[in-house]
Amino acid sequence: MDHTKQSYIFAGLAVFFWSTIPTAFKIGLGELDVLPMLTIATLTSTLVLFGIMAGSGKLSLLLKNTKKDLASSMILGLINPTIYYLILLKAYKILPAQVAQPLNMIWPIILVFLSVPVLKQKIPGKSFIALFISFIGVFIISSQGNIFHPGKSDPVGVMLATGSSIFWALYFILNMRDKRDESVKLFTSFAFATVFLLVLLLLSGKPAVPDVKGIFASVYIGIFEMGITFYFWLRALQLAPTSDKVSNLVYLAPFISLIFIHFIINEPVYYTTPAGLLLIIAGIFFQNRRSKEAI
Repeated sequence: MDHTKQSYIFAGLAVFFWSTIPTAFKIGLGELDVLPMLTIATLTSTLVLFGIMAGSGKLSLLLKNTKKDLASSMILGLINPTIYYLILLKAYKILPAQVAQPLNMIWPIILVFLSVPVLKQKIPGKSFIALFISFIGVFIISSQGNIFHPGKSDPVGVMLATGSSIFWALYFILNMRDKRDESVKLFTSFAFATVFLLVLLLLSGKPAVPDVKGIFASVYIGIFEMGITFYFWLRALQLAPTSDKVSNLVYLAPFISLIFIHFIINEPVYYTTPAGLLLIIAGIFFQNRRSKEAI
């Protein structure tokens, strides 16, 4: 099998598993609070990432981490998964899955605006148009099928879901500036995040033992949202002749996820969800085209 076919297989697996995550979030949150669910998921992901490093013969790279590298991992782990997922999962707790999932997809546009204070870059004028297009999509999705009478979605949930994109964009920038091997960065940052979350869980005074369904959902999220799926995606990008076509496949995930959301957790799919999602993605594509010209 040639590399192109392999790249599409790995990309297809990644997109499929990411498509199931909003459903897994809602199932898990139906049994657990945000903090214990995220703690179990992060611990699981840390173990999976350790296994990936061991399988690829990269464990020795851990010994090459400097104090500066470890400090970077602490910061990365604090941002993602700790803060990012605490905010995002709280949004999922409040909102329907089909609303929470696409709202934080505006992060590629937020990324451009964060590049000003962090990377000292200038904002292209078209970025404001891209942001406007995407926020129209956010408005439409938030209407939950009642576009002429908005306000049906909980405003706190909407702010949390969209606000989480700021932390993901910040994580993306800081992660790109760290030139270590990706698997080393991921494992060390998730290891620190596991410690942070365990401490928070103990301090919360509510480390209740979850039931089997909650554990299963949390472990599933740890494996397929944060762990092995990222490896599939990296392999897809590495094997692809050009990354553009493969990268665009990720935008299929939110549409496919609507199928799982509807048939597994029985959410009625509002017509405004795919309509608003198309606008958000249109804004992202518009922004990416402008960004390439600016680079």
